[in-house]
Amino acid sequence: MSTRRPAAQQLAFVLHRYDWSETSLILDLFTREAGRVPVVAKGAKRPYSQLRPVLLPFQRLQVSYGSRRSSEDESAEVQPLRSAEWAGGGAMPSGAALLTGFYLNELLMKLLPRHDPHPALFDAYALTLESLVAGEDVTVQAALRAFELVLLREIGLLPDLGVVSSTQQGLSEGQRYTLRPEQGVAPAGASEPGLPGEALVVLRDALASSQLGALQAAALPVLPELKSMLRNLLHYHLGSPILRTRQLMMELQQP
Repeated sequence: MSTRRPAAQQLAFVLHRYDWSETSLILDLFTREAGRVPVVAKGAKRPYSQLRPVLLPFQRLQVSYGSRRSSEDESAEVQPLRSAEWAGGGAMPSGAALLTGFYLNELLMKLLPRHDPHPALFDAYALTLESLVAGEDVTVQAALRAFELVLLREIGLLPDLGVVSSTQQGLSEGQRYTLRPEQGVAPAGASEPGLPGEALVVLRDALASSQLGALQAAALPVLPELKSMLRNLLHYHLGSPILRTRQLMMELQQP
């Protein structure tokens, strides 16, 4: 006979929500300890549900899920959500910042496998959300590039930015380098976006420091080139030319 064990509390954000029935939702949670986890929130759509005002995107939550009755229950793909409480944090993004937040969520949904924990990526996501609400446009762009770098590193898709990937030799000052999806760091062609070797080394060192503020500061002077390089890399691994949120942002910016 199996015994019930209390479900552990975890920090989490809601990445996406789907209607499951007239009264319930299926949520994709991004948790600090377990990565991306699907859960069902039964009754969450009812007007009197205590979960209804809590299960919002971009809000830090304390959640518990799973029946914890048996190993069979624990291996189920979608776990029941047991509890969710607001765990503090900044204001809800609005306007352009809201769309940018959904861009982060779409990246995580498409690139992060389920049940693959990345505590450093979770922390970077939480800090990036704060930057979206508080920062000016240039600060937001630097925050986005820093998050993309952390994401690519955490899922193993970012090469060592301090060496030429094909030779493992150090970068030369004054030489421009680019990021190619199948070759890594390589000398940039005349028509390719690229950065000086010293700028890539600064980014590599800031990334290694695990200080998101330092990485944002390193990205700030090279935003246009870095954006183009990372976009090429992301689109390759996403397998699509553009994300839905990116397309929406572009359409809203048109006169």
